[in-house]
Amino acid sequence: MLLKNRESVKAQSFGESVIRGMTRLCREYDGVNLSQGFPDFPAPEAIKEAACRAIMADVNQYAITWGSPSLRAAIVAKMRAFYGLEIDGETEITVVCGATEAMISALLAVVDPGDEVIIFAPFYENYGPDAIICGAVPRYVELKAPDWSFDRLELEAAFTDKTRAIIINTPHNPTGKVFSQAELGVIAELCCRYDVLAITDEIYEHILYDGVAHLPLATLPGMAERTITINGISKTYSVTGWRIGYCIAAPEISAGIRKIHDFLTVGAPAPLQEAAAVMMGCEIDYYHDLAKFYQGKRDFLLEVLTGAGFHCQIPSGAYYIMADFRNLSELGDLDFAHYLVKERGLAVVPGVSFLPQDSADSGQVRFCFCKTEDTLQAAADRLRVLSS
Repeated sequence: MLLKNRESVKAQSFGESVIRGMTRLCREYDGVNLSQGFPDFPAPEAIKEAACRAIMADVNQYAITWGSPSLRAAIVAKMRAFYGLEIDGETEITVVCGATEAMISALLAVVDPGDEVIIFAPFYENYGPDAIICGAVPRYVELKAPDWSFDRLELEAAFTDKTRAIIINTPHNPTGKVFSQAELGVIAELCCRYDVLAITDEIYEHILYDGVAHLPLATLPGMAERTITINGISKTYSVTGWRIGYCIAAPEISAGIRKIHDFLTVGAPAPLQEAAAVMMGCEIDYYHDLAKFYQGKRDFLLEVLTGAGFHCQIPSGAYYIMADFRNLSELGDLDFAHYLVKERGLAVVPGVSFLPQDSADSGQVRFCFCKTEDTLQAAADRLRVLSS
């Protein structure tokens, strides 16, 4: 007896996560994992101790659906201290299960089937599927190497009367680009002109290099009321498995996000919210030290990759390096990534997985450097044999 197709048209329109798939391959081949963006070192003692205290204090039941009062207050204080933004914690913040849920909740709250969503490519692999899940049509605008800039005319041409939102990720995964004030100004002007919402993923806001600064789009004129800011604690506090994220948006937008979030997940883990609130009150030196910590790892891996024959774009933020391998191999992106993990014991992410479906190979792979010195040294040992 023939069975009907068990996958919806939406599910058939995109594949599984290549990033998570490379992690599984890495485990299968007992390799060094520079594919998935999770630290392999401990989280700060302060956040772990705060979580233990909350658990021992029996903070075990549902928090308020849109976030515990303590965490929302901590987010308000942090946004004021770093960016001078005044946020209403009662009406403008929704705490969710990680930045991944924040993005899909935001899109489901504001996008209708048939709407268009502008996405810069390369992009974090969730954005395209997220738009498709919402019934939207992704419209891609290229970020051009070596500085990953966009063409203003190309971006303007992507705005139509069907455009509902644009997604901006800064600091950017996978390239490490940090959008400049001038670039954000262009985006803001177009959003205001065409009455388009901006959804900004700012999860790497504190991982910055070489004196580069992060500027939230919501701080620009006319953008506070039309920006949904997405963030979380995963990257800044090295707790990617805790799944605590948040959206900041105007009350009328937050109301929709809160409804979607409520029926998607009900709420984020209560004791971990309390721990996040404590950690957000840490001294500013923590953030300065974090950036220096990762800059050392960036510089080490850049030197190793260059010595191995890769051509690299130097990232200004986040903790990834896009590396061109065409001096080393004529393989396509996915085949080269599979070669590295199966034959050399090193897992990376093929660059084509950050591009629209059916894109040509990019000749690049993404390396992640949020790893211990031992892990990076083990990776370096495997990389040095490539050019020998």
